[in-house]
Amino acid sequence: MSSRRRFLGQSALAAAALAAPRSSAAEALRVRSTTANLSLCGSWSFKTDPGNAGQRERWFAADYSTPAWHEVVVPHTWQIDPLHSDHRGIAWYRRALDILPAWQDSVLRLEFEAVFHTASVWVNGQFVGEHARKGYTAFCLDITPAIRWDGPNVIAVRVDNDFNDHMLPRGRSSDWANDGGIFRPVRLAVTPKTFVERVEVEAVPDLNNGEAAITVSAHCRNTSAQTWAGTASYHIFDDQSGQIVAAGASAARVTIKAGASGILTLRQTLPNAKLWHFDSPHLYRLDLRITDGHEEHQHETTFGVRKFEVKEGKFHLNGEPLRLMGVERMAGSNPEFGMAEPSEWIEHDHRDLKDLNCILTRVHWPQDQRVLDYCDRHGILMQSEVPAWGPDTFQGMDAQPDSDVMQNGLEQLREMIERDRNHPSVVAWGLCNEIDGQNPAAYQFAKRLLEEAKRLDPGRLCSYASNSLQQTPERDVAGLMDFIETNEYFGTWQPGDARDLDQHLDRLHAEFPAKPIVISEYGYCACTAERPEGDGHRIEILQTHNEVIRSKEFVGGAIFFCYNDYRTHVGDRGVGPLQQRVHGVVDVYGAKKLSYAVLSRESSPIESLSVRNQLNTFQLTMKTRGTLPSYTLRGYKICGVLYGQGNIPVEQKEVNLPDLAPGKTAEVDLAFSQTELPKHVIFSVVRPTGFPAYSVDWKS
Repeated sequence: MSSRRRFLGQSALAAAALAAPRSSAAEALRVRSTTANLSLCGSWSFKTDPGNAGQRERWFAADYSTPAWHEVVVPHTWQIDPLHSDHRGIAWYRRALDILPAWQDSVLRLEFEAVFHTASVWVNGQFVGEHARKGYTAFCLDITPAIRWDGPNVIAVRVDNDFNDHMLPRGRSSDWANDGGIFRPVRLAVTPKTFVERVEVEAVPDLNNGEAAITVSAHCRNTSAQTWAGTASYHIFDDQSGQIVAAGASAARVTIKAGASGILTLRQTLPNAKLWHFDSPHLYRLDLRITDGHEEHQHETTFGVRKFEVKEGKFHLNGEPLRLMGVERMAGSNPEFGMAEPSEWIEHDHRDLKDLNCILTRVHWPQDQRVLDYCDRHGILMQSEVPAWGPDTFQGMDAQPDSDVMQNGLEQLREMIERDRNHPSVVAWGLCNEIDGQNPAAYQFAKRLLEEAKRLDPGRLCSYASNSLQQTPERDVAGLMDFIETNEYFGTWQPGDARDLDQHLDRLHAEFPAKPIVISEYGYCACTAERPEGDGHRIEILQTHNEVIRSKEFVGGAIFFCYNDYRTHVGDRGVGPLQQRVHGVVDVYGAKKLSYAVLSRESSPIESLSVRNQLNTFQLTMKTRGTLPSYTLRGYKICGVLYGQGNIPVEQKEVNLPDLAPGKTAEVDLAFSQTELPKHVIFSVVRPTGFPAYSVDWKS
């Protein structure tokens, strides 16, 4: 989870108390504090259970012996083990849990970021809870009543990843790796008996006066047998400088009844707010504390101040119109890791996305927090989705979706929004994908999710990726959304070519003239006998379709599918952990194809960079795109590296660029001190975030 929870140690508490609103250092030092936020990643015992004997044989019992089990490292999925890659069903995890006597007056909770798809949990043989048929959202279980304070403690987790018709993704409908396991981080949180479960931050900028209206909603729970009465206070820090930019406290004491939950709401005006933008992803950190004068709980979260909206048929970020491009990544595709991706691989792939000039992306299911944290800090706009994929999701249903599937979709939506709403990178909630939005049951499902998303988070845009808009688009549930998303594969999954795309987009605009259109998927898949892998086909689709897309001013975005060849149980290439679909500009191990460089150039906001040399003073003329992608460039620079004899880099220079609106040109000089004619010079247009946006290799 992105938020960090902890008790303060005495030294930290004393330091914080010096600046705490309406509190003195002496008062703060009397507050009880115990520190514990323990990672439970690492070594666990593991065993598959194909015969479903575990519960009957009490594999969850505290004294159960595990000599036939083997050690794995959590996060873990068994699907990358060739012995278990085809196992769909039950598997078990066990580990010891170290407990300190000092925690006896505290609440102990297990926090799982995700288990696919059903987790049943025991502590010391006592059942403590279940998270059923929701494989990509976080959950938390209070294990305090099951703890042994005078002996060893054992956790047992039964995991089920069998295909299931009563959840999303429904049955075998999905086209990605349904990897079973505790595949994201897990930890033990120790808190007071009254604690902050989560904090929602709404940060709405006033684009006229530079202020931001901050609303903090702290969701608190009192697990004790007495009514809790206390106060809340907070500090807002500039995440980069660490300076306090705002502080506040509740005006009066607040009460929460025994065994109940409550919401503490605080409001603040943030002056001179720094806006979050993909080229300047500025973050703030909120430090919120609740205390009854005896115990204190602290909760931290990060947020950004930005406004992403639709106005006059276009996307606007912080008041400026923009048209965006990007590429989708399918997580879990490296066969060495599967869905249990380490931080290093998550960062590897997303550095590639930035190198590919990806500004706008979407995903088929709620992502690892480390993915969203990267997007927050490096500037990628994200649409996160409920994992409802394919028309088979509603197969056999009548005018309404089955109640269990409907309820499962609502629960996954709620859990996704609860966990991820503070991320400024998340600009839209995706409600489903390729469900045949003209099917009555599918229509009602998407409509109900849209209503719920707007109830929970009214300020965020919502859409769904449709592949059913070619005929009678007016009947599609896409018309209810904030913007129109269309998956188009003319020349690949669909017959036709770029001319058919041209007509398709014109028809959509005629039907939905007030809404921007996003091509939510396009690309080339070598997925059938008549479509063999050939990167030239992928490049041709990319370039010819982009030519059409750019000609349509009403197209607000385009997301190429896909960054990577991806693992999937419906894959037509490879076996075991390597079963996959070949759809990407890199392979499953991240090796780049020729189409990688083409996608990077096609997605750049730079249309051209021309170079002229006069005695090693280079005149550079750069033009920004006036079509797609197009947005104002601020804080960019051009860097040049000069290579001399032996192809050795000998000198580096850079020059700042003026702010440039779409379709504008800038001329700058870059002078080197070298007198000999260089072998070549690499010029790179660099974003304020340090990632390249365009490069030219000039040769003498």
